[in-house]
Amino acid sequence: MITTLAPDFAAALPNGGRLAGLDVGTKTIGVAFCDVNWSFATPDKTIIRTKFAADLATLKSLFAAQSIVGLIVGLPLNMDGSDSPRTQSTRAFARNLAPLGLPLLLWDERWSTAAVERAMIAADVSRAKRATRIDSAAAAFILQGAIDAMTR
Repeated sequence: MITTLAPDFAAALPNGGRLAGLDVGTKTIGVAFCDVNWSFATPDKTIIRTKFAADLATLKSLFAAQSIVGLIVGLPLNMDGSDSPRTQSTRAFARNLAPLGLPLLLWDERWSTAAVERAMIAADVSRAKRATRIDSAAAAFILQGAIDAMTR
């Protein structure tokens, strides 16, 4: 899996600390968190997107409550690795998270939603439950990939 890693991302983080993963869609934002030792990622919430200022306030509150020290944002690249309009939108969203003052890593999320959906189908999760959980589960998948790569 190809990553877009800010060279100073790991250096900007304190030793340990919880990270948040985001799967940013046009209608929702899936949120996941990892433990302080970066061992495992857990799905948390799916936020219904409204205006960016309201979304930012929700994320800020959530991150403060969880003592988040860094962010991993899924980057939806095309299969050939090129950018798409959705990739550009996600990059803009990530830039707009700057007021949070947290180090941010853009992580290649190709196949994340498909992998999570296959796992949910294999676990016999109903279509209705998949619809409500897929975004936060995809955020956990993205976050797990990033923490696994950073701890190797």
